[in-house]
Amino acid sequence: MSELQEVQITEDNVNMQDPLKAAELAAKLLAVQEQKHSIETPYGMVTVTIQGSPKPKRPAIVTFHDVGMDHKLCFRSLFENEDMYEIVKNFVVCHIDAPGQEEGAAVYPAGYQYPSLDQLAETIPSVLQYLNFPSIIGIGVGAGAYVLARYTLTHPNTVEGLVLVNIDPNAKGWMDWAAHKLTGLTSSISEMILSHLFSTEELSGNSDIVRQYKTAILNSPILGNNHLYWNSYNSRRDLNLERGGDVTLKCPVMLVVGDQAPHEDAVVECNSKLDPTQTSFLKMADSGGQPQITQPGKLAEAFKYFVQGMGYIPHILDKKRSMG
Repeated sequence: MSELQEVQITEDNVNMQDPLKAAELAAKLLAVQEQKHSIETPYGMVTVTIQGSPKPKRPAIVTFHDVGMDHKLCFRSLFENEDMYEIVKNFVVCHIDAPGQEEGAAVYPAGYQYPSLDQLAETIPSVLQYLNFPSIIGIGVGAGAYVLARYTLTHPNTVEGLVLVNIDPNAKGWMDWAAHKLTGLTSSISEMILSHLFSTEELSGNSDIVRQYKTAILNSPILGNNHLYWNSYNSRRDLNLERGGDVTLKCPVMLVVGDQAPHEDAVVECNSKLDPTQTSFLKMADSGGQPQITQPGKLAEAFKYFVQGMGYIPHILDKKRSMG
């Protein structure tokens, strides 16, 4: 494993009142310190991308992406946003790509047995052990949010906090299953994935962002692999979360969903099942199905408050207030 390069960026040479400068430095910090690893797990090889270097007495930020994406498509807009500069500077970030979903992945042969979402959750201990990360703050979207939630239920002592975007904690019911099968008769895999990621209004509006993701998904060279991850998502088990029960997320949780987004009802229901003293619920207006892509600045700001609430880097927000 090659040595991580340390980039010295101090308060003195960063003008935080210049958003463009901050964004450039955040992107530079991520690019210079990026390291890729292929890690063997009980359920196949997993590619992880490390950005930054571990900080003493601070958890790693671990991300897990949604269906039809890799970590870049899912999280690049968020982590390169100017408002994430302080987070990038103060935490090591670990992006996990689900098996076969990473850029340049080989296409799986016909009949390949892809891991279930529960099994994907059990790839995370191998990753953390390999990287020597004792604790994490997880950020997951869609299928990735489910994976991180499942991991947290099984390994609660290693998770300090969770940001779950578009989580659906429920297994598909018979009506959902039947509707999914019928949709599959008339829609391509790409179209079904797109309708999972974006609302009907977004898809018909065809904004630049939606068009970019349509192109990426429709032309994916690993569409067969994407299909396998999609099938695992649609075969997920119920998390069986229960407010006040034995099965619950015991760490601080921030639930995020866009207003009128495809998964709004599921996230609202998830919120009703979690401890209200540990859970914050962020419903983002005008953000559509992928708030981390369409409103990265707002989500970054909320994430900074979330991290501050956990007792880390309290100076960030105080400094920003003094500047305002």
